[in-house]
Amino acid sequence: MSDKIGFFAGSFDPVTKGHVDIIKRASALFDKLYVGILYNKDKQGLFSIEERQSMLEESLTDLDNVTIVTAANSLAVDVARQLKATHLVRGLRGSEDLEHEARLNFFNHELAPELETIYLLTRLEMKYISSTHVRELIHFKSDLLGKYVPASVVRKVEKKFGKPSNQ
Repeated sequence: MSDKIGFFAGSFDPVTKGHVDIIKRASALFDKLYVGILYNKDKQGLFSIEERQSMLEESLTDLDNVTIVTAANSLAVDVARQLKATHLVRGLRGSEDLEHEARLNFFNHELAPELETIYLLTRLEMKYISSTHVRELIHFKSDLLGKYVPASVVRKVEKKFGKPSNQ
């Protein structure tokens, strides 16, 4: 019997507690789970790829079957194939994500019919957490940041941008 290998891709700019929850739950479903930081080398993110990778690694130290990989200007299905993944893993926060993911799944299936996509619903308490909203909290130096991101992100933010102004 062959190994079940999952691939969960995102920009993780930065990683949130919602991402970490999906990764932990997915890691229990697979023999091996790759978490892919996919990025466009021509676009500037808030955090460098190295910073994103470091924050993810620090947040996932207890997961022996998870490996972080990076890929520039690549389709997730192409990276998944290179890694010999059997499944794509996606998280769903709500109906807006479902519509987006359905369109994405259509093309992923056309490009790589051998890859099955599984969807994990975000836990209710994390439904509204997104990297976009977290970046806004970072911009305004909100002390709420620690509620929504792992400690590794809080440390990186404080080192890079300073402590929240209301602490």
